[in-house]
Amino acid sequence: MKKIKILTITLIIAVITMVAFFGVYTKAQNRMENQVKDYSYGMDIKGSRSIRLVVNNESTTTVKDTEGKVVEDSTSLTDEQIAEKGYVKEVTPNNSEEVKTLENYKTSKEIIEKRLEKSGVQNYIIKLDELSGTIAVELTENENTDKVISTLNQAGKFEIIDSETKEVLMDNNDIKRARVMYGSSSSGTTAGTTVYLDIEFNNNGSKKLEEISQKYVKSEETPKDETTTTEGETTNNEAENTETDNNTTQDNAATENTENNEETNEKKITMQIDGSEIMSTSFEDPIRTGRLQLSMGGSSTDQKSIQSSIEQASNMATLLDTGKIPVKYNLEENQYILSEITGEEIAIGIYVVLAIIVIGLIVLIIKNKAQGALGVISYIGFIAVLSIVLRYTNVVLSIEGFLAIAITLILNYILVAKLVSKAKQEKVYIDFFIKIIPVAITAITFCFIRWMPISSFGMVVFWGIVLIFAYNAIITNSLLKIQKGKEK
Repeated sequence: MKKIKILTITLIIAVITMVAFFGVYTKAQNRMENQVKDYSYGMDIKGSRSIRLVVNNESTTTVKDTEGKVVEDSTSLTDEQIAEKGYVKEVTPNNSEEVKTLENYKTSKEIIEKRLEKSGVQNYIIKLDELSGTIAVELTENENTDKVISTLNQAGKFEIIDSETKEVLMDNNDIKRARVMYGSSSSGTTAGTTVYLDIEFNNNGSKKLEEISQKYVKSEETPKDETTTTEGETTNNEAENTETDNNTTQDNAATENTENNEETNEKKITMQIDGSEIMSTSFEDPIRTGRLQLSMGGSSTDQKSIQSSIEQASNMATLLDTGKIPVKYNLEENQYILSEITGEEIAIGIYVVLAIIVIGLIVLIIKNKAQGALGVISYIGFIAVLSIVLRYTNVVLSIEGFLAIAITLILNYILVAKLVSKAKQEKVYIDFFIKIIPVAITAITFCFIRWMPISSFGMVVFWGIVLIFAYNAIITNSLLKIQKGKEK
């Protein structure tokens, strides 16, 4: 019976080790994907992307008619034609001198920081030149870097305007928050997923939205849109760093009404971000919930289409949720900076550490025989569990983080060696805990330091110490107690 218990624990450790070092692969669209999350690496290992945002000093030329309205498609008009029609050409700087202030530069920097954090970027450096307003950003290079950068130089100017008069009815000041949601829908035998951009308005915005939805209503002659929006409970999704909606119900939010509308005299609103139209619609019923839910494409079962809709909605949510940048910027520099540490150097370091571990484990078996062998099994499992914990706690690994891993493995080896050689395991835990208190305090302090090398070191040591005590109390302690009982 005791042998079965040992074999069971050993088998569990073997499975965890396989998952940690080899992964779990499932088929996804004709390819195999590892479902185990990858490590997050710092800029000193993965390389970085350096971008520079400079204040836009250009001007925009507009042509206005005799009533002061902007003339659409005026680029084809010559100066003579403009004069004949009585139009006026106006040249407006994209950033007036009143806009180019230190306060606005600092506000822009703060908004860009919020966008980085909302996009899930943990490792970045941002600097502001207070004289020129130039903002320099350096962030870790990965598959999401280009998507993140695409949101940094956008103003994020949100407006709901009268489609005819162009009067601004609502703007960024009316938004409370924006998020990504999704709802499951079915038509006949086909089920699909629809992604939504959910915009929640503050108290003032909710009142405005209700008034607008009562004023800009669909006429009786206009066919009702078949697409509806949904609303329900939301849950966190770490992988996408967005909020999702699984159990959806019918809502009265506005829906796109561009393809099915016939020509009528109904009043319509246009929703736009940075002058680009998101949708143009009128309302079926007054909206009293203070929320708009906009579908990003139709219902789909294709994962690529769903992911594309999620990315589109996420970018919009990031812009709306962080506010409008008061200064217009141009992306002047966007270059990749290669890490000074090569993959070969990292591999050599890992091999050296592994060689030392193997030697230490062999010594453990020679000195303690059966007890030592169980200690080795437990130690291998500890390495596997530590690797999984560091991935799913989103610890960013820098060179200092790898050093912290080595220190953690040494501390765990010291504890395991004492456990397999001492009879009173409780006393070993107490003595070890007392001696390691200064290390634990230092690690916790380092976790709150914003400088990545230090915080990486602190986070790894913190989770390492937590795991040392929890893992050994459960696994190592159980194996050794079973073995001692067997020997008796």
